[in-house]
Amino acid sequence: MPVQDQSFIYTIWKKLRRNKGAVFGLIVIILAIITALFAYVLAPDATPDANRIIVEIAAKKPGYQQQFFLQKKETKPSGSFLFGSEDDVHYIPITSYKQKGDTIFTEKYVDDEVTEPMWFIVNENSTSTFITTKTFWLGTDKFGRDILSRLIVGVRVSLSVGLIAVLISLTVGIFFGAVAGYFRGWIDEAILWLINVVWSIPTLLLVFAITLALGKGFWQVFIAVGLTLWVNVARLVRGQILSIRELNYIEATKAMGFSHSRTIFKHILPNIMGPVIVIAASNFASAIVIEAGLSFLGVGVQAPQPSWGLMIKENYNFIITNNPMLAIAPGIAIMLLVLAFNLLGNGLRDVLDVRN
Repeated sequence: MPVQDQSFIYTIWKKLRRNKGAVFGLIVIILAIITALFAYVLAPDATPDANRIIVEIAAKKPGYQQQFFLQKKETKPSGSFLFGSEDDVHYIPITSYKQKGDTIFTEKYVDDEVTEPMWFIVNENSTSTFITTKTFWLGTDKFGRDILSRLIVGVRVSLSVGLIAVLISLTVGIFFGAVAGYFRGWIDEAILWLINVVWSIPTLLLVFAITLALGKGFWQVFIAVGLTLWVNVARLVRGQILSIRELNYIEATKAMGFSHSRTIFKHILPNIMGPVIVIAASNFASAIVIEAGLSFLGVGVQAPQPSWGLMIKENYNFIITNNPMLAIAPGIAIMLLVLAFNLLGNGLRDVLDVRN
């Protein structure tokens, strides 16, 4: 990395660390990234999509503990720590057990105060290999899945949607904004008309239409969200280029015979990246909220993949019953991550002295 770039980054960090809100946001984002990378290491349920279904313990409150008999599966599971691996045992909830020789007699948990006798033949004398107790710190959902595990794995969805959507919005927005601001004339008018048309359509309605056209799914959400956020970038880039295109150093590039593309990409865009970075942070937060909204409406990320918006949809009925944490936990996670990006964006705006 060039010395000038190192000096610039150090100067930005020196100013940014004085803003406690921005530092807090940066810490939350770093922790979210680490959590996303090691999700299946940190999650109590390391199965793909944290989708271990145990219907007998559905909708349990935070802190619920349950004893299980671990029944070995005949097939050997496959997977990795990056994408999770299937269980090599069946989790059978029990209330009590007794071992006699190579046989274990259990009372299978069916419901509160309802049990069913079961017995299993084992080849080991130690019960520690097939009896375990698990604590569900945030409770279980209506399918008996661990809420904490799905919350942890769901970080990947939010960060992935935010990252890809921001990259799409920056690519499209910078292109249209740069072309409109640099060439002006009828090109500027045509692109500005397109921007205003897209701008006039309600964001959620536009995303909804694009999603229906592309189909439901994980990757479709990336494209749909990204194609609705580019107008903010385009308007900003256009305005920034219009304000500097008549400066002496830009006129000098024209006099030296530089091509339009070289002038735009090597001499104009590097000087307006400060405002673009700020709006990228804002778009990241917007993408997370939009994805959660789409998943809540059923046209975003599809089950069983864990999405915070989908988790709220599946469990919001419990808010008015006896277990509101099922929907509150993913709601708090969305709020915290969006707040972190907004605080970081505000801090970068102050550091880079960006004017709205």
